[in-house]
Amino acid sequence: MATRRRTASKRAAPRRQAASSDTEGRIVEAALELADSQGWRRTTLSDIARAAGLSLADLHAQLRSRGAILAACVRHFDRIALAGPAPDKDEKPKDRLFDLLMRRFEALKPHRKAVRSMAWDSLGDPAALLALKRLLASMGWMLEAAGVPTAGVAGLAKRRILVLAYLSVLVVFLRDDSQDLGKTMAVLDRRLSLIEPFLGL
Repeated sequence: MATRRRTASKRAAPRRQAASSDTEGRIVEAALELADSQGWRRTTLSDIARAAGLSLADLHAQLRSRGAILAACVRHFDRIALAGPAPDKDEKPKDRLFDLLMRRFEALKPHRKAVRSMAWDSLGDPAALLALKRLLASMGWMLEAAGVPTAGVAGLAKRRILVLAYLSVLVVFLRDDSQDLGKTMAVLDRRLSLIEPFLGL
């Protein structure tokens, strides 16, 4: 755990990004705010368009379904995780992956209520499959950033394994109200240790 604390301390705390001027960014911000205030199940496309300052036609031109909006939210947190300090090449791939995923959880922290609503309200919703597909791609980016190749059938298997591990940690994160996300860190460390041989870390 000492190693975990050392690597965790090197992560720069994610900054709350200023309101994005791009259309997708405005849609993501609106979706997160509405999911937080009224729940994702009650949030309509019209609500999101209005909160983002768009017409329904403009929203449709950018993101054509609730699933596409969820996928855009996943991409938003991809960018935050990838935009942080470059992983230390002297560290083990597992430590680099740990730092990247914790950076992602730290970015999610201010939006925990919204993420919880989006996750629970999307259970059984076929539209959410688009977000799951995006999450599979996201874990590929996390692996690549950690220096783990993801090409071919073997790479697909690695991405799928990491998605399952990530989702299991996400459940803990959504209930982790500690300031330092200590429970999330501990579970993430254990999950990565468990799947390390399968990821080739």
